[in-house]
Formats: sequence, structure tokens, C-alpha cells
Amino acid sequence: MEVDELECLPRLPRVAVCGGTHGNELSGVYLVRELLKMEKKVTKEEEEERVSVVMVLSNPRAMLQCRRYVDTDLNRCFTRATLNGPVSDVAPYEITRALELNRMLGPKGSPAAVDLVCDLHNTTANMGLCLIAYSDCDWICLHIFKHLQREMPDVPIRFIHFDVSSKESYSLDSVGKHGFAMEIGPQPHGVVRSNVYTAMRVGVQNMLDWVRFFNSGTIFEGGFVEVFSMVKHIDYPRDRETRTITAAIHPQLQDRDFCLLHPGDPLFQTFSGETLPYKGKEPLYPFFINECAYYEKGIALSLARKRRVMIPSIRVQTEQEQESYVQEFTSEEEE
Repeated sequence: MEVDELECLPRLPRVAVCGGTHGNELSGVYLVRELLKMEKKVTKEEEEERVSVVMVLSNPRAMLQCRRYVDTDLNRCFTRATLNGPVSDVAPYEITRALELNRMLGPKGSPAAVDLVCDLHNTTANMGLCLIAYSDCDWICLHIFKHLQREMPDVPIRFIHFDVSSKESYSLDSVGKHGFAMEIGPQPHGVVRSNVYTAMRVGVQNMLDWVRFFNSGTIFEGGFVEVFSMVKHIDYPRDRETRTITAAIHPQLQDRDFCLLHPGDPLFQTFSGETLPYKGKEPLYPFFINECAYYEKGIALSLARKRRVMIPSIRVQTEQEQESYVQEFTSEEEE
């Protein structure tokens, strides 16, 4: 693909900004509450600019209890199988809530789905601001990422790619035609830090500004961006019988998210003081290092490869181009 290739993409008239998918990740909770206070003023501006923004507090019960979830992780409930499967009267709360959100913002994979979902999250890991998406060729998401990097030079901003199919994609952002999680840390769960909240607020505002620029016909130039593609997760060392952890992240690795980890580098330090090295065959980039919420998932950290991805220049489609796209999209879904 040539850098100067121009892609014409559909308008983005409907955007969803979601917070509280995890009820104890408070930057998104407080930001969406603040945006809801400003809803009348924002709506008037957006009507003039042909974009509608819906603000969603995703998991209200978990928010009330300041817990990640009530029964099960809401951000793992949006696979096609879960959304299309039978639901009993005793289903976990988050399953029924996922179906409600899918009706509100989707249905997932349909022409009726919102055009872009930005789902707000916090991490206890030292990751700065990350956009996490299932595609490394969604030009909308990658151009938003490039825009944030340009507009927020003092904040480390990275793009993480999870190579998961649309059928198996499991998080709330997968309900939209385009979507990503905006993950910002470090911030303890159940706590809101002003600097982290501010970075999220500015990131969301720049994202919405980009959408308005795009819808108004601005041409965005292509180029290269760096993408971290997830390779694997690593669990903590565990006792074979009790399955309790026997080591913590090594002090030399703690807080060094996205710093290259080489074979032989310190990885864990056992509770008796022994250093356990990284035994991988290639250098990889760690992230979500010692994330508090991942202890229950058996993840001490994740590892990624860094790649350069070439993205094309883009502009919004004309009305005629938009009609052709809708027909093609509908035909693909029917197949």
C-alpha cells in the first residue's frame, strides 16, 4: 500500500462514550457523569456538526458497590455466542446487562450499530494512555490514535492490537462498527487520580474533535504508526498443589511497561528471594505488568511485538459512496 493512497470511509454520525464497564475504574465513571451534566449543551453543538454522542454508564450495579463486577466480568460478555444465546431467569447480572447494551448500541455486527464505541478503562499498570482494539487495519481507530499522539505530546500513547475475530471479540467496544478501549494508568482501582482523569478527559475530547473534523470532510494524511500486537500472557509461578502464587513481578521489571524484555532478564522474584528469568526465545514488550484485576485471570503480564503499520490517507465518503457501502455491508452480513 502506498502512503498517499486515499481511502473513502463512511461518516460517523453516532458515537458512544462508555464508562463504568468495570465499576471500580473511576476515571471513566466520573468523566461520563461529567459529560452527562453537559449533555444539553453538547447535543446542540453536535446537531450542528452532524454527530450524536451517547454517554453510557455501563455497569451501574458494580459502580454502586465500587467493584469490578457483580457476578461476572461485563467486558467478557460481548461475544456473538453470548449475545445470541439463550438467557435464563437466573443469568448473571452482567449477561443481562450485556444484552441491554447490545440493544442500545448494536446489535453487534449490524448496520444499526453505533459507528464508534470508546470504552473507558483504568489499569493499575504503568501503561500511560493506550487504545486497545481487535484490528490493526481499522483506519478510523488508527487515525484517531495518530491524532491523539499529535495533540497530546506529553502523554505516552500507544496502540495495542488483540488479534481476535469479530465473532470471538468479547468487550463492549466490539459492539460498534468501529471501537476501542481507552486504557489509562497507573491508577489504583477504587481511586481517581486527577492527572489520570485529565488525560482521559483530554483524550476523549480530542477523539470527538477528530470525528467532527472527519465528518466535515477533512482529509487526514496517512503514514506509519507503531502497533503493539499481543503475543501471549504469562501467569505467576504457582504452587502445584494449592495454585497460590509463589513469586511477584521482579523489582527491575515492575512499572516498566513497553520496555523491551530480553531472554534472561529478571521476570519474577520468589517470596524466598530467588530471581526467575524470562525464558522466552525472543525479546518482547511487556504490558499490563502486575495488573491488579488480572490476578484472578492468571495473568501476571502480557507480551507483544512492536510493528510499523502503514495507514492510508482517509476522507469521509460522499452520499453516493455511502449508499454503495451500505449495500455492500448488508450483503456481507447476510452471507
